[in-house]
Amino acid sequence: MFETLGFEETTPRLASLYFALILGLGFGFLAQLTRFCFRRALIGADRRQAAGVWALALAVSLLGTQLAVARGWISFDGHRLLAPDLPVLAIALGGLMFGAGMVLTRGCISRLTVLSGSGNLRALLCVMIFAITAHATLKGVLSPLRTALGTVTLPLGEQASLANLPGGAPLWTGVIALPLLWLAWRSQNRMGTFLGAVLIGALVPLAWVTTGFVLFDEFDPIAMESLSFTAPMSEGLFYVIASSALPAGFGSGLIAGVLIGALIAALLSGAFQWQSFESPRQTGRYALGAMLMGLGGVLAGGCTLGAGLAGISTLGIAAPLALGAIAVGGLATNRLLKEGASAASSSPVAPPARPAPQQAA
Repeated sequence: MFETLGFEETTPRLASLYFALILGLGFGFLAQLTRFCFRRALIGADRRQAAGVWALALAVSLLGTQLAVARGWISFDGHRLLAPDLPVLAIALGGLMFGAGMVLTRGCISRLTVLSGSGNLRALLCVMIFAITAHATLKGVLSPLRTALGTVTLPLGEQASLANLPGGAPLWTGVIALPLLWLAWRSQNRMGTFLGAVLIGALVPLAWVTTGFVLFDEFDPIAMESLSFTAPMSEGLFYVIASSALPAGFGSGLIAGVLIGALIAALLSGAFQWQSFESPRQTGRYALGAMLMGLGGVLAGGCTLGAGLAGISTLGIAAPLALGAIAVGGLATNRLLKEGASAASSSPVAPPARPAPQQAA
């Protein structure tokens, strides 16, 4: 369709960069205002409300994407999330690592990127560590590990997509979407929060359709992409350090847009505030969590957005497996941290040591 739009000086890649910048602005702005976060929906103090926001966004993402598929605008045939050989070991281990890292850093990578725009220097450091680790896993020193784990697969063939199971896409879309809508309804969020969740969810099919249909050019093809942070972080990092060798694309524009959108929302709402680490111990915990998320996000095939919000909208089996592993990793790590804190607080305080007697000179 791109060749019919009349753009003579703009390539599909450049157009996708501009579009991703706008998409990121929207997500960053909305995610800052709604405090959109999978970790918060899982173990937060207000997890009922947070889960309602996440569930509603996921339902809208799924319904909108499958509507676009039914209309023939896009197709996920050959998409990596619907690969006939499911890399089950990489997805499971990657999801567990990402979930653990998400709890250690008190936010998944999308939330940390949004927080970076609001002045949180802890989140900014985690974003940089995540990007370096993800890039090292995709194309650097950790890539042999990714390749080795990816060889353990489960042959699913056409059953890699729920759309190919009995009932087809309409049935499975309803099976997933209806409980999500029910969960959102019971969350008792304010109407403004519900609206923000709907808009966040709508960004997913908007991105699929724009990159896979509107900007499609058979003579200059680009990848069909949507909201995701793992691969875009890697792309953004590589562009920052080697822009003369690689032009900016969708991923770079998306990350830049999220940071700017979150910054605007934080300034307008009065939420912008510089924050940093409180101790070296906290710094180490966050750094470890960011590394686990960077490695785990690549192995699992995406983060809570790439393999969750956007991934599940494809109806691929890999996406819910990855999101489920992330949830298990997050819950297990949160429990271990609570048990450790409880044990530390209940242990008796050792009496102060008696001073040693002084010896004569």
